[in-house]
Amino acid sequence: MTALSLSNVNKSFGKVHVLKDIDLDVDEGEFVVFVGPSGCGKSTLLRVIAGLEDASTGEIRIGGEVVNLTPPSKRGIAMVFQSYALYPHLNVRGNMTLALKQEGQPKPVIEERVAKASRMLNLEPYLDRYPSELSGGQRQRVAIGRAIVREPKLFLFDEPLSNLDAALRMNTRLEIANLHRSLGASMVYVTHDQTEAMTLADKIVVLRDGRVEQIGSPMELYNNPVNQFVAGFLGSPSMNFFPAGLIEDGDNRTMGVRPEDLFLADDGAIMARVSHVENLGGDTNVVAHMGDHQITARLFGQHSIEAGESLRFGFDPARVYHFDQNGMRAPNFQG
Repeated sequence: MTALSLSNVNKSFGKVHVLKDIDLDVDEGEFVVFVGPSGCGKSTLLRVIAGLEDASTGEIRIGGEVVNLTPPSKRGIAMVFQSYALYPHLNVRGNMTLALKQEGQPKPVIEERVAKASRMLNLEPYLDRYPSELSGGQRQRVAIGRAIVREPKLFLFDEPLSNLDAALRMNTRLEIANLHRSLGASMVYVTHDQTEAMTLADKIVVLRDGRVEQIGSPMELYNNPVNQFVAGFLGSPSMNFFPAGLIEDGDNRTMGVRPEDLFLADDGAIMARVSHVENLGGDTNVVAHMGDHQITARLFGQHSIEAGESLRFGFDPARVYHFDQNGMRAPNFQG
């Protein structure tokens, strides 16, 4: 069953066309991530799904029902925002029960749902604390718990980890992944962080300038990007791009090689001068210049490389991507 379906959805603010002909299906129990650069329309699309913004044209279905004219509170969705949006005068229990009380749910139902969500999110020791007494990660878990207790048809997350430090982001990301497996619920998640997209998603929707560039599983998009934008957006460090003519006989195609597909080789086709080295312990990122073109090589393990050195890099031709003058994947090179 389809949990969410968007058909030809457009959104304009005055003369500014923000969302352009969006078509998307989210299956029951699927975790879908919207990703793209700032200003691409991903948060606006989430707000249109939630009913916080009206679609200018197109149809939105949640659980098979058209909800274009349905207010947010009646759409069967629960939203977790970037800001925790907790009521400071209510303790954790109060924040989690408020919406259920407003719905008129019986007390036993409220207690059962809060107890279940608290166990899932390890919030039981904090139920009597107020938001000011919690860390950022604990506040975000309360916000997620508040969504869980409503037992929605669809969970919507709007960059929920962006206010957390690196360690908390990783821990909370794991909690959200475990939560999805436990609940089996349909989730739509917005992020600018491609690591979150790659590690959480069943399906990624890459957006640019209000349009969908590509939809697919993380590995499908990583291994078979349809264009240079998608290829460069997914992956850290990002894919290297340079004119194919620098390496091989060719026309105006652009060659793309991922940093992990470059390796040191005495007879390598790429000669570059090192400008910076990042020693990460398990990996070594080498930033070098081939004329005016910067490349990054991600080498496994530790390497004694210094800025100023000239190195040769090789690559597996089967792992090379080619793109035409319009940035589209060259069809004769698609794997």
